[in-house]
Amino acid sequence: AMLRLRLLTWDVKDTLLRLRQPLGESYAAEARAHGVQVQPEALSWAFQEVYSAQSRRFPNYGQGQGLSSQQWWVDVVKQTFRLSGVHEDRVLTLVAENLYHDYCSAHNWEVLPGASETLSQCCQRGFRMGVVSNFDNRLENILSQCNLRHHFEFILTSEAAGFAKPDKRIFEKALRLGGVPPEQVAHIGDDYTRDYRAARTVGMHGFLLQAAGQGKKLEVPPEHVLPTLNHLLALIEK
Repeated sequence: AMLRLRLLTWDVKDTLLRLRQPLGESYAAEARAHGVQVQPEALSWAFQEVYSAQSRRFPNYGQGQGLSSQQWWVDVVKQTFRLSGVHEDRVLTLVAENLYHDYCSAHNWEVLPGASETLSQCCQRGFRMGVVSNFDNRLENILSQCNLRHHFEFILTSEAAGFAKPDKRIFEKALRLGGVPPEQVAHIGDDYTRDYRAARTVGMHGFLLQAAGQGKKLEVPPEHVLPTLNHLLALIEK
């Protein structure tokens, strides 16, 4: 039976947008501009370590712990460089501020193949759309710069919501924003736990964007799996 969907909610990172180049490359290029040589691989490794530790210590960008998301990120960048052996405070501050603003633009983000077409077709078919993303308050600007913002009625970030996926409260907030009951909503994302399972926990439909061969072991019916975004409308309109 055809799903009676009125609203589609979307994850962003690695669903609609992805980084243009590996993070270590961007960080190394910014350091080079300040006369500091660091290996991109060292920065990538350090970033993973620091980001994990910071996320455990100050979840959801330090929401409720008195941090702004900008402070949270500047701290992550500085610690990443320190762990990679760079200790000049003046340089660290400049690099961290510059990178924070760089990641706010289309300079560092690109639209995934099929994303623009799929969003346009969904709009043409009369679906209402919103974003539900574990992102900080730069997201709206990033989506505007990447020419995707106009597709969405609302942009709900974990920073604004005060809760991060898979917490069901961020999805409940999205349902209130949309004013639509969960059985008339589908969420599309690339993460099994945070997107697919979390949306289904509140009674929404879920579609999981998957690279080929990924996650065969997960309990996802094949009609909920998207090999690419271009498969979405066929599955919804079945």
